[in-house]
Amino acid sequence: MNWFTSMTVLEQVYFWIAVVASVLLVVQIVMLIVSFGGGDLDADGDFDMDGDTDTDSGLGIFTLKSLTAFFALGGWCGFATATFLPDNLWLPILVSVLTGLVALLGVAFALRGIAKLQCNGNLETEKLAGKTATVYVSIPAARAGRGKITLTAQGKYMELDAVTDGERIPVDEQVEIASYSDDFAVVRKKQETNAPVPAASEDGAEKK
Repeated sequence: MNWFTSMTVLEQVYFWIAVVASVLLVVQIVMLIVSFGGGDLDADGDFDMDGDTDTDSGLGIFTLKSLTAFFALGGWCGFATATFLPDNLWLPILVSVLTGLVALLGVAFALRGIAKLQCNGNLETEKLAGKTATVYVSIPAARAGRGKITLTAQGKYMELDAVTDGERIPVDEQVEIASYSDDFAVVRKKQETNAPVPAASEDGAEKK
């Protein structure tokens, strides 16, 4: 362990960040391969504070996979820079942040492309209308942005981008898919479609 103790504090910090993030990244890749092989395991998650600042354009950038890639690549690049330039404090930080952002965006766009390929190749979108789903990332009102919904349909668990024409729909709300257009679903609150119809008496008057 002499090689480790001979490192500077900054090198040791970057080293541990890179190692932990790399291990998590490998685990996520294995789980992703398993899910492509027919499993239902999904290690991904989206960070949503369920507030009014949700401006998601449909591209889930801050996911567990992309953030892990950020720390893995940024950690190793920061470690390498700190090793070769031990007297420079800010350059390793700058390099790690920039390379981490490249990894984060690269993974986000790659996952977006994979999701579209899966959707286009295996999903019969015309059969989604009428299905019940659960809001995973809150959906802004009046199509001001996109949220996400999860559901099981056509024998598989799926996550879809979603918009609504009504008011904002919070996380964990039950919704019904009204239609599917391009790469997103149009949904409405479940209670809006299940409102009770007043019973009528024989003379046509509504029963109270």
